[in-house]
This record gives sequence, structure tokens and C-alpha cells, in this order.
Amino acid sequence: MHKRHAAATAAALTLALTLAACSDGQDGADSSAASATTVSHIHGLGLTASDQRLYVATHEGVYTPDASGHPQLVGDSKDDFMGFTVAQDETFYASGHPTSGGNKGLIKSTDAGKTWTSLSLSGESDFHALDHAHGTVYGYDATNALLRTTKDGTTWKDGASLEALDIAVSPNDPGLILATTAKGIARSTDGGRAFPKGKEPVLAFLSWKTADALYGIDPAGVLSRSNDGGTTWKKVSTVPGGRPQALTAVGAEHVLAATQDGVYESKDGGKTFRKRLAVESSGGH
Repeated sequence: MHKRHAAATAAALTLALTLAACSDGQDGADSSAASATTVSHIHGLGLTASDQRLYVATHEGVYTPDASGHPQLVGDSKDDFMGFTVAQDETFYASGHPTSGGNKGLIKSTDAGKTWTSLSLSGESDFHALDHAHGTVYGYDATNALLRTTKDGTTWKDGASLEALDIAVSPNDPGLILATTAKGIARSTDGGRAFPKGKEPVLAFLSWKTADALYGIDPAGVLSRSNDGGTTWKKVSTVPGGRPQALTAVGAEHVLAATQDGVYESKDGGKTFRKRLAVESSGGH
């Protein structure tokens, strides 16, 4: 009982800190003083299929490692990028806040993050989590506490209201969506119209690339894997670096995870990790 309570409290704290830290984007200008060779708080990870290049969405723009492995700003935007997903090679979706404040709604890049186009909900919504599957963008709108979906990027269907940190969509079933909550994993089987109460385990982030490899990481950085869509879980390892900031499964055995001190990559199902990019302490954001 005490362990379950502690886990739930940790998840609730992670959720509260994330929502409070990135609620309005007003501190984006303060953090923009960070140089192009440092990265602080990470909100999303992705890898392009053609060249396996790493892209890191942060509080100060989107970065990629240069030839020496140091973070290099992609394009010229130092906006706060929140929800972030690689839909296909060089096609990215994202959300967040301009450095001037406000919400970006849904934005899209077709040149691997060099330039971005506003699609919808500008000024209205901040998606803290985005997933692209089955020709659909699935988003958790943290501004309005809603699960929302769109096929064309402009017309949205509103789903259930819930307090969540991350979402993951089944690669086989467009109606099956998982969300991490302070109570555990909430499971929708109707495309997000309803989410029953979350059930343990309590996880911070999820990523589901192949049907038999659903990954989750808890607030302490413990990585687990489910081969049956979240019914049962097996702990794999603890990702180095402390509290997690993002998780992306590239394939069944290929996983990216961001923690407080770096972006880590595993190609053996999470058993071992190597650091791909260093992260600078971000002073509580």
C-alpha cells in the first residue's frame, strides 16, 4: 500500500511539475539565452528513418547532434517545443509556445524541423503529447485537458477530458489509446472518447512502435516493456541520468530516452544505453 501510494504521489508530482513549468510559455524568452551548444529541458525525441538522425525538441528549439556530437539548432527558432512527433521522414508535428508567449496549437514541418507551418488552434491549444499513427494525429491538449484527434491537421474531434502526461496509440488498432495519469495507465478502446480510471503501473511516459513492444518509463527512470499491449509489464533497466523527460520507441529493440543529464539510446530493447547528447541542468524547469 505504501509503495503504491508513493508511486502515485511521484507520478502526480511529475505531472504537476510538467504542467506548471510549461503552462504559458512566458519563460521561453528567459531560457533563449542558452547557446546553440547547450540543451536544457527536453520535451520530445525523434529519429528520421533515412539517415537515423536524432532530433530533440526542447524548451529552446529543436536540436540535432553535429558531426562532433554537440547539439546544433535546427532552423532558427528558439521557441518552446512541447508535444513533438516524427510522422515520417522529415515530416514532423509539434506544439508549444512562441518565445513571446501564448500557444502554438498544431504546427508541421516537412523539412525536418528547419521551417514550420501553423495548421490549427494557434493561440488556443498547447499539446503536451502528440502521436501520429493510422494517418491521424493524436494529441493531448494540456490547455483544455482533452484528448483530440485530426486527420487533416485542421479539423479536430474532441475526445475525453482527463489529466494526463503522455499518450501512446496502438500500432495495430487506431481506437486503442493509452494515457499516463497519476493513478496509472488509462486505456481507451474507442478512439479516445472515453478513458476509464487509470490502473497500475504508474508511468510517466509511453511509446508504442510495434505491437509486441510497448515501452514505459516511470518517474524514477525505470524502463519497462509490455509485449501484450500493457496487460503485463516486465522491468528492463533503469535509464541513466535521473528523472525522465521523454521516451520514444523507434523499433521493437530500438529506444530513445531523455533524462535530466542526457539523451540515451538503446538498440537491445533497453538493456543497455549509450549517451547520444548531453543535457545541461535546467534549474527546475
